[in-house]
Amino acid sequence: MVETQSGNIDNKDENVSEQVNNPEAAITEDQTNQENESIKKADSIDTEDLKNTISNNDARLEQLEKEHETLKNQYVRISADFDNFRKRQSRDQDDLKIQLVSKALTAILPIVDNFERARQQLKPESEEAQSLHRSYQGLYKQLVEVLKQQGVAPMRVMNQQFDPNLHEAVLREPSEEFNEDIIIEELQRGYHLEGKVLRHALVKVSMGPGKQNSQQEVEKDTVEGDIDSEAIPSEDV
Repeated sequence: MVETQSGNIDNKDENVSEQVNNPEAAITEDQTNQENESIKKADSIDTEDLKNTISNNDARLEQLEKEHETLKNQYVRISADFDNFRKRQSRDQDDLKIQLVSKALTAILPIVDNFERARQQLKPESEEAQSLHRSYQGLYKQLVEVLKQQGVAPMRVMNQQFDPNLHEAVLREPSEEFNEDIIIEELQRGYHLEGKVLRHALVKVSMGPGKQNSQQEVEKDTVEGDIDSEAIPSEDV
């Protein structure tokens, strides 16, 4: 045991003597230890910075995703609003075009009415009158063709059910042949324009059978009542 302790003492003495004899080696070892500690500290700092950087990047990414979603929703709304605006503008332009065309065509329709009335009234007998009649018929056909090209179509109203959206009842009369609210005469032709009413048809509408008799009975009862009231003597007399 004494020998071992003496051996350790000798080794310590040797190390001390070596450090004394080689001071540069001692300094190098201290520097190495310090550098290792510095590296450990730097590694610890770098790891912490990296964690902070990742955390910040995640937060920034989440914020950018929210901003992207917000901008996307705004784009969708703006796109939908613009599409609705474009459709509304197109619809308004179509309506304005139809209004202008309707106004122009409505001004022409009385001329067509005059042509039709003249065709019904004229009965040419002489050659000259027949030639004039053929010229008139040619002009009338051209006018009708122009109206057709513009989308104008005449209404067919005879024997049809009265519809206030299409027809205007000018006269109503009893009829034993037709039921109530059936059109029995066309007084002025109505026209459609692209499926819409350009001009309402002026028509005569049936009141149905028995209406005249019932009306006469009401008038008769009224007259008889007046006569009876006159026949009753007044109590004051």
